[in-house]
Amino acid sequence: MPHPSSHLHPTGHANAHPDWAEWDRAWTREVAKLTGRTDLTVVVAPGAGGGAPACFYPDSGRVEVDATLIGDPDIANPRRAAHKKLVPTGYGALVHEAGHAAHSRWTTPPGTPPVVAGIAMVLEESRAEGRQRARRRGDRRWLRHIANILVNDDDAPVDDPWHAAYAAGLLLARVDARILTANDVKAVRAAVTGILGRQLLARLRDIWREAHTADDTDADAMIDLAWRWCRLLGIDPARQPATPTPDEGEFGGTLAAAIGGFLAAAAGLTPAAYAAHRIAERHGAPASWRLREPTAEERQAARTLTARLRAARTSSVEPATRPSAIPPGRLRTRTAITADAQRTAGQLPTAQPWQQRAALPPHKPTLHLAVLVDVSASMAAFAQPMSSAAWILANAARRTDATVTTLAFGETVTLLVPPHHKPTHVQQIEAYDGYERFTEAVKLADQLLNLRHRNTLRMLAVVSDGAYGGRTEAAQRLITTLHRSGCVVLWLHPKASSACHTYTHTTTVAVSDPIDAIDIIADAAVTALTTA
Repeated sequence: MPHPSSHLHPTGHANAHPDWAEWDRAWTREVAKLTGRTDLTVVVAPGAGGGAPACFYPDSGRVEVDATLIGDPDIANPRRAAHKKLVPTGYGALVHEAGHAAHSRWTTPPGTPPVVAGIAMVLEESRAEGRQRARRRGDRRWLRHIANILVNDDDAPVDDPWHAAYAAGLLLARVDARILTANDVKAVRAAVTGILGRQLLARLRDIWREAHTADDTDADAMIDLAWRWCRLLGIDPARQPATPTPDEGEFGGTLAAAIGGFLAAAAGLTPAAYAAHRIAERHGAPASWRLREPTAEERQAARTLTARLRAARTSSVEPATRPSAIPPGRLRTRTAITADAQRTAGQLPTAQPWQQRAALPPHKPTLHLAVLVDVSASMAAFAQPMSSAAWILANAARRTDATVTTLAFGETVTLLVPPHHKPTHVQQIEAYDGYERFTEAVKLADQLLNLRHRNTLRMLAVVSDGAYGGRTEAAQRLITTLHRSGCVVLWLHPKASSACHTYTHTTTVAVSDPIDAIDIIADAAVTALTTA
């Protein structure tokens, strides 16, 4: 979402659209009820909102709502009260702007540094919504529906105090305004606290709580609070504060992950589904493929690899204990009493009072495997064997009860096989894209399977020539980060290609026919897993 000030100070009115004329009339009547003002008009149109989902023009008394929040003008009759339930996000945006129309009755004094003005507008967001809720308690329901457009996971790309305070001012402040609940922002609060510390966060909270008590017309109070915010964070308002953004060779931090989780919950999606949606939203059309049944040779190759993977995870025994109903062993008194009680009651004893030493196979850690397939044009000649290799890897891992996901990356990133789904068919991918979004694919795989989580057994298998032009350094940084966290990276590249790039911290295998090369792939995978 654009900066909060963008919907209070937008530029350029949107043109009314004839298809939405009935919504304009109905919501103009509605906004009068929401605000108590009769001088306001509402325009609903595609692209309305001044660059934000919705906006308020104080000088002209005009509220604009982007029609994309509603979808189709025929989705509901806006003259009937029940239409709100069918378009809760759109109506929530109208209520939000009504809150500004009713309570944001101050303007930024001339000469105020832009940074200070921006912080004041962040504080104004929760203040105006809190006032609207206090005046019309039922509006809280609709204000909660716009939680997924309050922030964007791009708003917190790095874990620094500036972005942590920004997230706190937008989300945690809404808890004190009684719009969101503490449970809604539990993960965000933990991330913010980890970056700012409890004391600094508490002092920032004092600022936004004081803002909530400011009068609707008290510009001086809001600007003074924004200056205090800057001083607490060590920001010099005379210069634009440092707002670093990560390059494509960096993973997002804990703050971005927490906000992503908040947005996923607000949208009614799992974090994995939300991450896939965001990737698709950013990068357009997905990769294309056709499904086919695996051949007998591919099935046999998958079975062979399955056996090797199982052996790699159960190659040794460990001393352990197991219960027994008969000696020898160590008698467990409490369990023996339970067994006697069962016999006295005429029941078949199920308690096993003896504990014996035994050599048992070690615990099998669940393998988390992400398979990434390159669909750029440089892979066109190898699309068939690479698609086969991807299926063999994913199917073999899934047979060992692994958690597997398969993604294609080219000009976009496509989720081919979600986690916990068995890849029953080979996805014969067409490789013709002109770009390789490898780093985005790795980041999505990390979000889906927690590839950097040290408490799990993880592998990233990449099917690609690795030739990413000027983006190889960024790719290498991600691979190095995964390697240092203990994630195994297995790289399969075309054997006949002369343009392949080999990355460090990977187990690289040159493949011509993945079926014939399955022993080589198995050796590489098993070696990588057993030495991880």
